[in-house]
Amino acid sequence: MAFHSLFNRIRRVCEQKTITAMDEEDAAFEDATEGTALSGIADAFEQLSKSVKYCTSASNDLQLTPFCEACSLVSVLFGCLGIAFKFAELEYCSKVRDLSEASTGYGTLSNLLNTDVANDTVRTPGSLSRNLRRIRQGLDLIRALFLNFLSEDFCTLKDAASTAYAQVCAPYHTWAVRTAVSAGMHALPTREQLLLKLNETGKFCDRTTSFS
Repeated sequence: MAFHSLFNRIRRVCEQKTITAMDEEDAAFEDATEGTALSGIADAFEQLSKSVKYCTSASNDLQLTPFCEACSLVSVLFGCLGIAFKFAELEYCSKVRDLSEASTGYGTLSNLLNTDVANDTVRTPGSLSRNLRRIRQGLDLIRALFLNFLSEDFCTLKDAASTAYAQVCAPYHTWAVRTAVSAGMHALPTREQLLLKLNETGKFCDRTTSFS
């Protein structure tokens, strides 16, 4: 899945911008980054990708429980972004929790969607299909934000986040929500502060200084 390669790229791109070779100090840095939020998310979505790719069933269906577990890890990224994305964090966590509670009853993603299609509740507010769509939107928002984060076209986290929000969420939000989000963007952390919140410390944070 895209999230695995995306979050691994965050480290790889940052390293390439400031160094050309690995030494003993770099090896120690690599060891220190094990177990961070970004590595945990990348690993979880990699496992999801493998489970679908190597599934023995003809449908290559996605199990809901590991999907919900992987999605729940992403919530920490919303939390690190502060008040500007508090609305997204609350909604995202709520939808993931609802889907997780239903996972034992449906088992797979296809079973869930097929049930809502059969009951004509795909577009019904509060249905699991609608919740899944909101989760997808949350994942798309984080993905767009971090892709911008990696790009040299965006000088600040505020620019990266504002563009991602405008692309993914703004078209579906009311004027009041868009205005509140815009005001909250001024409270976003800097690139360096975000990495510290994510526990991407030490040499990794030093290496981001040149392009923050």
